[in-house]
Amino acid sequence: MPQDNSPNSNGQAVRAAAARALVPVITDQGSLSGLDTSQVASRDRGLMRALCYGACRTLPRLEALASELLRSPFKTRDADIQALLLIGIYQLLYLRVPAHAAVGETAGAARVLDKPWATRVINGCLRRLQREASELQAKVDSDPSVAMLHPGWWLKWLRRAWPNDWQEIAIANNQPGPMTLRVNRRRIDREAYRERLVSAGLDARLCLHAPDGLTLVESCDVDTLPGFHDGLVSVQDEAPQLAVELLGPLLAPRPGAKVLDACCAPGGKTAHLLEAFDVDMTAIDSDATRLERAEQTLARLDLSARLLHGDATERSWWDGTEFDVILLDAPCSGSGVIRRHPDIKRLRQPEDIRELAKLQARLLDSLWQTLAPGGTLLYATCSVLPEENADQIAAFLERTPEAQVTTPEQVAWGRPAGAGRQLLPVEDGHDGFFYARLNRRA
Repeated sequence: MPQDNSPNSNGQAVRAAAARALVPVITDQGSLSGLDTSQVASRDRGLMRALCYGACRTLPRLEALASELLRSPFKTRDADIQALLLIGIYQLLYLRVPAHAAVGETAGAARVLDKPWATRVINGCLRRLQREASELQAKVDSDPSVAMLHPGWWLKWLRRAWPNDWQEIAIANNQPGPMTLRVNRRRIDREAYRERLVSAGLDARLCLHAPDGLTLVESCDVDTLPGFHDGLVSVQDEAPQLAVELLGPLLAPRPGAKVLDACCAPGGKTAHLLEAFDVDMTAIDSDATRLERAEQTLARLDLSARLLHGDATERSWWDGTEFDVILLDAPCSGSGVIRRHPDIKRLRQPEDIRELAKLQARLLDSLWQTLAPGGTLLYATCSVLPEENADQIAAFLERTPEAQVTTPEQVAWGRPAGAGRQLLPVEDGHDGFFYARLNRRA
């Protein structure tokens, strides 16, 4: 974890900046997506990220402890002070920050937020926590949602979906995900790139299931990765890399095959398919900003595709030419990547998942009409919930008689889940992911 070695003013500034970034999350108004660390000194950016993501990861316990420490809740207009207190609790319990810095600099950050009156309140709360940490934690952890760092409804849904695995899923969700790389096989092989990493002082292990994947023992900034800006490597978890393995038998012998990557942004799978196969690639996404990121990704890797800004639930963007292969990486709850986006635990609600399931069904029905007879659609989500995965595909098969399941059964990863395969998040391993491969009968 990052150490705090900055002067007092910088220490207070980074904590104030982290508190401001957390306000949208704790007020249910926004996420950490696009977290801007440029407002603090470069040496403090790692600490700011650790504070923001760590606080989100442990939010149920932090908020329960804050309630115990405060005589009365802060007013709505003082959500930044609430966030500052949560950050202080997080430092004392989870970071290797000296206690005097966690207390003094966090309390002092209230002045940076133009609320000097809160300095004494935060100082008193954190000093009490120092004295009574064991007793207070034992008290709040009597609530399972606090002890397991998930809202109660999340635990209920996980238990219902995976009665034998839900606790392991929750534990994995609470750990930061490892940094996994995808080596660009057009430019360099995995072993050669691993040697480049070792020469740069970076250690990595081979991914078990993705032949282009390497997982770093210690995460690092992408700027320190050898050849990153020259397109030798990308950052991508092992689970999404398996899309290429599932489509390989269909695309490897078919140069020029017409491929659609639907909901493609930010372009990781689009790029991987182009690195692996000589195909005619079209990629579509409804988010123009994220589509720009896909364009930047392809440019860095010196790859090209036909990028379209459009809504894949309808077909106004389609020129009528049928696709041989469609990859639908559908919008989903993100329940398989909570460890990378811990604010999901706070911001997602049960009704969101129901609405996402409706969207996924519309995408399947619309895109199926653009698939050539004999073609293949690969459905994927970064979810562990059956409503978005096995149940979704079962409903699609029921209303689509020409769809035939071709998901392989004899693979070394995941587990059977209806017509697909489900990967659950693994500590120090891959994220949670679902795949179902369907052929359109001629």
